[in-house]
Amino acid sequence: MKLTKEFTSLEKSAVKLTVTISKKDVEETYKSTLAKYVKNAQIPGFRKGHVPASVLERKYGESLKADTISELIDASFSEVLDKETDNRPLPYSQPVMDELPPFDVTKELKYSVTYDVFPKIKTEKVDFTGVAVKEPQVTVTEDDVNEEIKAMQERNAMVIDKKDETVEKDNIVTVDFFEVDENGNEVADTKREDFVFTVGSGENLYKIDDDILGMKKDETKEITKKYKKDDADPDLAGTTKKLKVTVKAVKLRELPALDDDFAQDCSEKYNTMADMKSDITKNMELAKSRKLKELKNNSILEQLVEKNPFDIPASMLNAELDGRWSMMAQQFQTTPEQLEKMIVASGQTKETMLKEWTGDSEKMLKSRIIVDTLIRERNISVTPEEIEAEYVKIAEEGGMTVEEVKKHYEDPRSKEYLIDDTKENKLYDEIYKEIKVSKGDKLSFKELFEQR
Repeated sequence: MKLTKEFTSLEKSAVKLTVTISKKDVEETYKSTLAKYVKNAQIPGFRKGHVPASVLERKYGESLKADTISELIDASFSEVLDKETDNRPLPYSQPVMDELPPFDVTKELKYSVTYDVFPKIKTEKVDFTGVAVKEPQVTVTEDDVNEEIKAMQERNAMVIDKKDETVEKDNIVTVDFFEVDENGNEVADTKREDFVFTVGSGENLYKIDDDILGMKKDETKEITKKYKKDDADPDLAGTTKKLKVTVKAVKLRELPALDDDFAQDCSEKYNTMADMKSDITKNMELAKSRKLKELKNNSILEQLVEKNPFDIPASMLNAELDGRWSMMAQQFQTTPEQLEKMIVASGQTKETMLKEWTGDSEKMLKSRIIVDTLIRERNISVTPEEIEAEYVKIAEEGGMTVEEVKKHYEDPRSKEYLIDDTKENKLYDEIYKEIKVSKGDKLSFKELFEQR
């Protein structure tokens, strides 16, 4: 097919494609379409396949033109895209035609479509000028390890009835409660029965931890609570509540002794507490390294996104937001449609939530595009040997065998993720050789994981 094409860049990483098809191709396609009509048309008074073309043109003129235009546009659009690499439409961007072109078998056919394309950074290469990162200084201490062991100890605690049945801090209590009005009557819709919480945790609506200290099982007490004007709960802020509380059960959390038996109960790979401490230290060091790498990588990407502006196409952003919405529905074990009903019932709307997500989604998409662009610019690839090395590394870090790791990555999609991740790691290894990395603030292990 003889044609000419012209691409015009539009806002938000969209393009307008204008295609002009030669008069000769228009004529030949029209004749071909007409021949199909002649072959298949059944009109009273004529044998099938012998209807005069002039009769068909009078009877089906508009349909003939429409079919010819459709065939010309489909064929020419496919031909343009087959030879195009930079201006291919995104998979989720449906090309839109400005208007259906007029058809004249004696003239060229010209049409235009607009669609979104993969975003392009507006500089020839990604600009790294002035990019630098600070690495927080973090040491895994013995206290950090002991805190983790304490958390494991609490997770393995036994809950038993308390002998003296008197409420003290850290006891686990079961209570009934309700608000009472100034006449001592129960306030409707405030009653809760068999509510369980740990005293001192603050994990109860009215924050009555201190008020029930010293109460005994089956004891009922009327409590008056005054809440500060700046209380975190707007429904309680500045109010005074009268509550009637009954303690129904008082229990203790009995912690296991921190000895070799405890270590063995936690994992079959431990023989002694020393084994456990060593493994916990190793895992915390690994977690620290991963978190530091995440923070440094995010800092680099934030700077690159700011220094290398480009637009995110609307269709790409919408696809990302739809994906997040579907993922949220999966987390709630429901359908996207049912999730929307649940959100409306809670007083919000899907549109409001998507709007709140837009900023973060745009940043994430831009970061991903920057990474993809850099990988292409630098021709970064991975070899089978490098993937084998990744298997070994994952096995060592996860306490698995290499065969177990390989089995996990048998699925082609999972292996593709590993390949992409390995490429990205190679990219960052290159970047860190080119930018300045200086020492940042000293942080505790806990503070490190509060960073974003």
